Amino acid sequence: MPYKFNESRRHKIPTARYRVTNWPDYDAVLTRRGSLTVWVTEEAVAAWHAPATGERVGQPTYLAIAIETCLALRLVFHQPLRQTEGLMRSIASLLKVYIAIPNHTTPSRRGGGLTILPKCVDRAEPLHLLVDSTGLKVYGEGEWLDQKHGIRSRRRRRKLHLGMDAVTHEIVAVELTPDDVGDVSEIPDLLDQIGADVASLTANGAYDGEAVYDAVAARHPEAAIIIPPRATAVPSETTTTQRDQHIAKIEEHGRIGWQRRSGYNRRSLVETAMYRYKTILDGDFTPGLCPISGPRQKSAATCSTG
Repeated sequence: MPYKFNESRRHKIPTARYRVTNWPDYDAVLTRRGSLTVWVTEEAVAAWHAPATGERVGQPTYLAIAIETCLALRLVFHQPLRQTEGLMRSIASLLKVYIAIPNHTTPSRRGGGLTILPKCVDRAEPLHLLVDSTGLKVYGEGEWLDQKHGIRSRRRRRKLHLGMDAVTHEIVAVELTPDDVGDVSEIPDLLDQIGADVASLTANGAYDGEAVYDAVAARHPEAAIIIPPRATAVPSETTTTQRDQHIAKIEEHGRIGWQRRSGYNRRSLVETAMYRYKTILDGDFTPGLCPISGPRQKSAATCSTG
């Protein structure tokens, strides 16, 4: 329909205006964004070289942490493996860390079979979980054939579901599925990967469904669920649920007021995490290395962001 027919329904939400009042602090934050801090722990140095096994076959010189460090630096700085080798040597020389640096062929050879285990973090407080999903484009032989012969085939895509800690910004759960899998159906699998107590789960309106509330209640009965109901949502006729409370708050304070009072605005942190990883990995993804911790990370290593 023409634009004028929808004019009366537009601009219901006023445009947010932000004014910076603490310019010295804001300027200092922008300056710190360009700072670079590099350190090597004693535990990493001790686990850098592989111990001798005494067998009469070829033995590895470096443990997995050395290969993981090289590939991680390659991803962050978007450099080929040869330049990454030179960067590693410079860092070790500046820090006066006496470790051998792998040749650039070693990470290339061992990167495909590298298994990165998720880090175990002891949590003293319940977890505030932020959930979102993003699309990934699969690169492989088909892309090369399309470029060589000019044939346009159907794009192959996957969907990456992430669960992030709102306090530490650590990704604590990850699932890689085909692009036709819904977001709601992956909530139980994401919750099963979390060993700590969940204090709250925050997600966008795509997760508004009874299955999400049932999955959270079955695993974490005391957890708060912060999901915006649909515009056409109505309260349930039987018992008062958290969703009914959200509907009542939206009717009382408006949707923007509900977002501020419920803490829904923290959901933007998981979108920032999506942007951060896509910025690092876009167009320069190393098979076998995925910085997203979780039991399904090996599958995600076959995809690139798009």
